[in-house]
Amino acid sequence: MIYWELFLAFFIPNIIGYGGGPAIIPLIEAEVVGRYGWMGAQEFAETLALGNALPSPIATKMAGYVGYDVAGVGGAIVAVFATVVPSLLLMLGALGLLYRHRESPRVKRMSQWVRPVIALMMAWLTWSFFSEGIDSAGLLHTLLIGAVAAVALLRFRAHPAFVVLGALVYGGVFLG
Repeated sequence: MIYWELFLAFFIPNIIGYGGGPAIIPLIEAEVVGRYGWMGAQEFAETLALGNALPSPIATKMAGYVGYDVAGVGGAIVAVFATVVPSLLLMLGALGLLYRHRESPRVKRMSQWVRPVIALMMAWLTWSFFSEGIDSAGLLHTLLIGAVAAVALLRFRAHPAFVVLGALVYGGVFLG
């Protein structure tokens, strides 16, 4: 019964929620804290804060942690599965539909518009990161980290993980 409850606690918010992980966190909290009482509000907030400090999508981290806390490894597997299955099913359905109509002129035109939209979204994300960097670290540090990262990536073809690690070390030494 606990596995079914875990499945429902994470499946329902992910199937009805819109906007990705941060947008469905209140729905997950309503299930985990309000409906099932597996955690208190303070513990949930602390788990969310820890999850936000780690890389990867927040919804899957929360599902894994809560599932493990409630029912061990099996609970973590069930909760993470319930979190990813709505997106997985929608993606498979959409890909099947696109593949079936891949020769359609409408599908080809639609596909041509995807790249510019993604490019604009990435540009906006870059701008927001740059603005946040200026607000938190200052213009000089932000430009210095950006320039060194660009040279490391483009000229020396450094692995992005090492560039991120270098920026973290710089931030810890000079900004911490």
